[in-house]
This record gives sequence, C-alpha cells and structure tokens, in this order.
Amino acid sequence: MAEHRPTMNDVARTAGVSLKTVSRVVNGEPTVAPDLAARVHAAVESLDYRPHLGASMLRRNDKRTRTIGVLLDDVSHPFSAAVHRAVEDEARARGVHVLTGSLDHDPVRERDLAAAFAERQTDGLILAPTGSNLESPTMPVVYVDRPPTGAAGDTVVSTNVSGAAGAVRHLIAHGHRRIGFLGGDQHLSTARDRHLGYQRALGRRAGPAVHDLRDPTAALAAAVAMLRGPGSPTALFADQSSMTIGAVRALHRLGRQHEVALIGFDDFPFADLLDPPITVVAQDPSRMGRTAAAALFERIEGYDGAPREIRIPTTLIARGSGEL
Repeated sequence: MAEHRPTMNDVARTAGVSLKTVSRVVNGEPTVAPDLAARVHAAVESLDYRPHLGASMLRRNDKRTRTIGVLLDDVSHPFSAAVHRAVEDEARARGVHVLTGSLDHDPVRERDLAAAFAERQTDGLILAPTGSNLESPTMPVVYVDRPPTGAAGDTVVSTNVSGAAGAVRHLIAHGHRRIGFLGGDQHLSTARDRHLGYQRALGRRAGPAVHDLRDPTAALAAAVAMLRGPGSPTALFADQSSMTIGAVRALHRLGRQHEVALIGFDDFPFADLLDPPITVVAQDPSRMGRTAAAALFERIEGYDGAPREIRIPTTLIARGSGEL
C-alpha cells in the first residue's frame, strides 16, 4: 500500500486552524496572526508536509512558483557560501525555496543554468555574472559581487576601489614604497577595480603587478618570482583570498613571512591563526546576500524603478602581516 502523503487538511487538523489559514501560511502571505502561523509551521514540520508545487501554482492568482535561483562562482567557497546562506535565510522567511548552481567563471555554464532556471519558472534570480555579455533576462535578476556586461539590473557590490586603496595606504603608512600586486582574472570587474584602487593609492610609485592568476599555485609562483627579482617589493597586496593563500605560501617558502608585509582582499578561514596572522580587507558577504535578496523580492513584488547599485562597505582588519 502506498504511504499516505500529508495534505493541507492534515496540517489544518493538527494545527487546529482552518484550511484557508494553512493555505495562506504555506503561500507566504503576511496577513496571518503570528501565533496561528507558528502553529501551522509546527504542524508542517511534525508531519513533514511538502506542498504540491503544480497545485500551488494553480491556486495562486499570481502564478508564482515560490522559488528563486542563485548562481554564484563556487558555492563551496566561503564567500559564495556566506552569500548563499544569507539569501536562503531571507527566502525561507518568505516561504520561498532556493535553487543553486556554481558557475566556475564559465559563461556557457552561466547561460545554461540561467536558462534551466527560467524553464523551471523561478520567480527571480540572484547572479554573480561571469563577465560575458548577458542575454536579456526573462525574470527579475539582481547581480551580486559585480555588475553585468550587456545587461542592466540592481547590483550589490563591495567597495572594491576604496577598499583596495585603503589597504595600500595602510602599507604606505608603515613605510612601504615598493608594493607588489597579485591579481586575478582581469575580465572580472572586481579584479580591475581592486587594481585601480591599488594604482590610485600608489600614484606614480606603482610597483610590480601580475594579473590573470587563476589559483593559489599560480599566485605562489608569481610571488616567488617577484620577490627574487630585482628591486623586489617590501610588501604585497593580493586582490582575492586565493591570491593571498599563494602569497602566504611563497613567503613561507622563502622564509620571509616576517620581513615582507602582506594584505589580502577578502577574509578566509584561519587567516587569524597563521604566522603572522593575515591582515585583510574583509567583505561582508552575509550583508550582500541579504541586500540582494531584499532587492530581488522588491522586484518580484512589482517594483519597477531604475536599476540600483548598492555598495556594501569593506573593513580593514589589521592582524599583523600588514603592519610589518
């Protein structure tokens, strides 16, 4: 015999409320009294009730699926994971489910996943664009971490230029003049903006710079070559956490971790436990995720104002490596 699947009638009986109240809570309508909503949520949890998506869509006048998509660089990376968790928390509070994918900086993967989410009729999309030209979206889209190319929409970004400039000025204040730059993919606006901040802070004194580094191994090799070359820098600025990790390995390999200063853009796990602890320009991915989700739900609800760029401040965390 097939196992009985809990229905909304079962939830209503368990919670001691009307079927209409259950329907309003399940569909995320905000007009239910908090105590009644809590009883419904408790009943849903105890019964392991799962609404039938197709039936729910037929019942809802707005034809929404109560799902959104989130496409980030790599959801296993601490930054992307924090953005995703914040979006998921905001969505869950509204009774909305989140579908997720990793892009790996691949424009083809970006187009395929965005098309797949559109086919599933997701209500909206939060996207960290790969830097390629985007097709016109068929749903509300909010861009996170960097702006799109060839499209317009709300964008939530860190203060990349000023954050990088502040880090380099911090190194200058500690007596450094030859400051090397380790940068990632220049196709991405984040890498270009952070290099721009580095250049603005140094002015005509700009030091050696290496771009388009793909991973910590490449950053390690570039840092070793830079530090062994003529006029080697007394400090390094790395424009993302993977570059910072490569720089840390290079300094330890050369035994110069207490001689050459280092600041990295973006914090990473255990940075405070290294020797010396790593000074970073910390982003606020949780705030970025919450802000992106709020902007997306505004668009889904019908807000049609001009595209907005929302900048989330960065914070310089001095731990030791940037103060040598």
